[in-house]
Amino acid sequence: MKVLTVIGNRPQFVKAAAVSRILREQAEEVLVHTGQHYDDEMSAVFFSELGVPPPALELQLGTGTNTEQTARMLSALAPVIAEERPDCVLVYGDTNSTLAGGLAAAQAGVPVAHVEAGMRSFDRAMPEELNRVLTDHLSTLLLCSSDAPAAHLAAERVVGRVEVVGDVMVDVALLVQPRALADDAPLRDAGVTPGEYVLATAHRAGNVDDPARLAQLVELLMALPLPVVLPLHPRTGARLDAAGLLDGVLAAEHVRVTPPLGYLAFTALLTRARAMLTDSGGVQKEAYLAGVPCVTLRDTTEWTETVETGWNVLVDLDRDATLAALDRPLPAERPQLYGDGHAGERVVAALLESFPRLSA
Repeated sequence: MKVLTVIGNRPQFVKAAAVSRILREQAEEVLVHTGQHYDDEMSAVFFSELGVPPPALELQLGTGTNTEQTARMLSALAPVIAEERPDCVLVYGDTNSTLAGGLAAAQAGVPVAHVEAGMRSFDRAMPEELNRVLTDHLSTLLLCSSDAPAAHLAAERVVGRVEVVGDVMVDVALLVQPRALADDAPLRDAGVTPGEYVLATAHRAGNVDDPARLAQLVELLMALPLPVVLPLHPRTGARLDAAGLLDGVLAAEHVRVTPPLGYLAFTALLTRARAMLTDSGGVQKEAYLAGVPCVTLRDTTEWTETVETGWNVLVDLDRDATLAALDRPLPAERPQLYGDGHAGERVVAALLESFPRLSA
């Protein structure tokens, strides 16, 4: 009768928006926010914009290394799970919050349901890859966005039940995109014209924690031939400042640095961009759903279908490859890869079927 949901960052707030409302019609949900994203524009604004129910508990555990953060989350979540005694713990994606929620539940003998299971970049140097692999192998119910991740799980012989439900972010994108397309304010604020700018994000540790790669990232941004709207992640801003690179980015005439953006403002900019430049996994998919070509600042991706269909190009931090990718013509087709906008309903149905005590 009770689901404890653990979330902690922007993509998870979006995913919860597709599931929590439907889930609460048929079961009790306790929403726990770890505080992995603790900046208001990266946290609270998503609850208000997307209608995510306010969390029952905010742990405010967003600082420190991956190891420190995960350890603190485990310590904080264990007593919560013991007190709430949920029938299952629901986690999303591949963050430290995902692993901590899943591991704390499994150690307490509580079943784990993992939304967006089976995603693989096959790059174990990425903390996200470790998080998603470990979470999949301790989960009881593995809910996949498409057939490809389900095939990965079959190859790894996971012990949990695997089900393809579609992508919950499609549900939210279909709901929000019409509102975002009608909102010109974010473009006016950034001083850009539809179709004539690049939207860029960068926050991955592999890109911003290494001073040499951070300098390479800045060089790439400076070389872009179009205006660049750069919502600056707090982590990236701190690294740029520490490396003495922030003033140069702020002074660049073609780079429009903004604070972190809420989902609606970000989607308004994304849907009208010439291209998306990012190292984020979730944003790659958002670009595909918006019909905007993506240039990914990594040499691997978990969203392999977006590359195979020609809508996404992996360039790492290669300036020339990035410029060439921006000049590519749009693919003729954009297949429906990730479902029909009813994934949230299928997630809830799978929970109720797998854990009958969840039924109201």
